[in-house]
Amino acid sequence: MEISVEIIGLLFLVALLAGFIDAIAGGGGLITIPALMMTGMPPAMALGTNKLQSCGGSFSASLYFIRRRAVNLSEIWLLILMTFMGAVFGTLLVQLVDSAVIKKIIPFLVLAIGLYFLFSPNLGDMDRNQRISYAAFAFSAGFGIGFYDGFFGPGAGSLFSLACVTLLGFNLAKATAHAKVLNFTSNFASLIFFLIGGQMAWTVGLVMMIGQFIGANLGAKMVLAKGKSLIRPMVVVVSFIMTAKMAYDQGWFS
Repeated sequence: MEISVEIIGLLFLVALLAGFIDAIAGGGGLITIPALMMTGMPPAMALGTNKLQSCGGSFSASLYFIRRRAVNLSEIWLLILMTFMGAVFGTLLVQLVDSAVIKKIIPFLVLAIGLYFLFSPNLGDMDRNQRISYAAFAFSAGFGIGFYDGFFGPGAGSLFSLACVTLLGFNLAKATAHAKVLNFTSNFASLIFFLIGGQMAWTVGLVMMIGQFIGANLGAKMVLAKGKSLIRPMVVVVSFIMTAKMAYDQGWFS
């Protein structure tokens, strides 16, 4: 399919904004997927192209956090492995079963995340006692949220952040940094299978990937500079917007 230069330029700006927001609070797909669908792309191609461009954003943010030593890869290699495996299984399963049930449940889950952050003012102020080992986290939250991201996706970054805060005892900035690395892992795993299926608009995806890379790098810098004062309100707002968007898509307001 052919898309004009003007539309591609607009999609670049959309991706830049989405990458900035996603690096801080997640939910960038709420902006990019509708934008891709509005070009007239078939749904499968829009989802595949979205995974390509979102990998640019999650990789950019992850790279920044790793370089700033907010994330130690040697400590979380098992988390990365199990997140990857979970996303692979989720991506394979979604092609075989009806995801309608989970689509109905997720708005409530995302709303709960927003409310939890809203009514927990001290959440993520500082590192707290770790409740489970990295290995236990890898096989439970890592695999489970990775599976969800491959199967459906919206809110996965927020789920990773919440799990890191509540189970590993991370402060909010540290949790956001680790969540972005794990989110890149699950995005990359899903991307592999979209590539195999040929569901990709390469020109659009690569241009948007550049926009995501720039936006996510700026967002990652804000995470480490502003910390909880920026992340918490962003997570709350994005969670509520995600809930409203998914509820609207499911016809709750009709």
